[in-house]
Amino acid sequence: MSLREPSLAALPNPVTRYFLATRPGFLTITVVGGLIGLASSLHTGLRLEATRALLTLLGALIAHAAVNVLNDYYDARNGTDARNEDRLYPYTGGSRFIQNGVLTLHATGVFGLSLLLCVILLGGMLAAEVGPGLVVIGAAGLFIGWAYSGEPLRLNSRGLGELAVAVGFLLVVVGTDFVQRGAFAPLPWLAGLPYALWVTAILYVNQFPDRRADAESGKRHWVVRLAPRQAAWGYGVILIVAYGVLLLGVALRYLPMAAAAAFAALPMSLAAFRHLLRHSDTPQALRPAIRMTLGAAHLGGLFIAAALGLTKGTP
Repeated sequence: MSLREPSLAALPNPVTRYFLATRPGFLTITVVGGLIGLASSLHTGLRLEATRALLTLLGALIAHAAVNVLNDYYDARNGTDARNEDRLYPYTGGSRFIQNGVLTLHATGVFGLSLLLCVILLGGMLAAEVGPGLVVIGAAGLFIGWAYSGEPLRLNSRGLGELAVAVGFLLVVVGTDFVQRGAFAPLPWLAGLPYALWVTAILYVNQFPDRRADAESGKRHWVVRLAPRQAAWGYGVILIVAYGVLLLGVALRYLPMAAAAAFAALPMSLAAFRHLLRHSDTPQALRPAIRMTLGAAHLGGLFIAAALGLTKGTP
C-alpha cells in the first residue's frame, strides 16, 4: 500500500476512485476468514460447492468494504478524521478520501449504503438455497458492522468496538461454513475464534495513533480510556486469549494437531507487543507494530485454514 494520501488529481477514473475508497488493502483479512470457513467444511468431509463459495467470499468482501466506507462517513461527520494529525496512513486515520476532496461526504454515504444493499441482495440469494440461518448470520454481521461507528449506537465509542470486531469477523468464518454445510456446527466457531481475536488486535493497535483525535471526538474506546502504557497491556491480553484458545483447541482435539502450526505467528505477535510497549506514547513510531500485527493475523489464519483443509475429521 502506498504511503501517499489520495488526491482527486491522482484518481481521475471514478471506478478506481470508488474501488480505492473501500480500502482494498485491508480486505485480504476477510478472505482469510472465508478460507477458514471453507476449510472447516472440507475438514468434516463436505464437498465444496464452488459457486456458493465464490459468492460467499464476494459477499463477505463487499460487506467489509461497506463497513470501511461507512466508518469513513461517520468519522467525517463527527470530525474525527479531520482533526487526526497523528495518523499513520494508510493504516490509521481513515481513507482520507473525504478530507482530501476525492469524494464528498454525501457520495461516501450513498456508496456505503449501496454496498450494504448489494450484500443484502446477494445474501438473500444464498439464503434461499441454504436456509434461513444465513439470514440470522448476515443480519447480525451487517448490524455489528454498521453499529460499530454508526449513530446513535457508536459501539466503538462506548468501549465495545473490540467485541464488535471479534464477533463480526467470527461470523465471517461461521457464515462461510454455513453456506456449504446448511447448518450450524461447532468447528467454525472454534477455528474462527483465534483468527477473530488476531483481527481484533489489528483494530486495537491501530487505535494508538488515532488516540488523541478519537478522544477529542468523544470516541471512548479502551485505548482512550486507559493511559498509553496501560492500554498497551490490553493488546497482550488479546494475544493471550487468542493463542490460549488455539492451544486449548489443539490440546483437547477440537482442532487438528496440524493447527498448532498457527503458532508460527506467535513470534511476530510478541515482537509487535514489545514494540507497542516501548512506543505506546509515541504514535509515529508504531508503524512496525501495526505491520507485524497485520502479518500475524494473516499468517495464523492461513495456517488454521491449511490445517483444516488438508486433514479430515469427524463429520
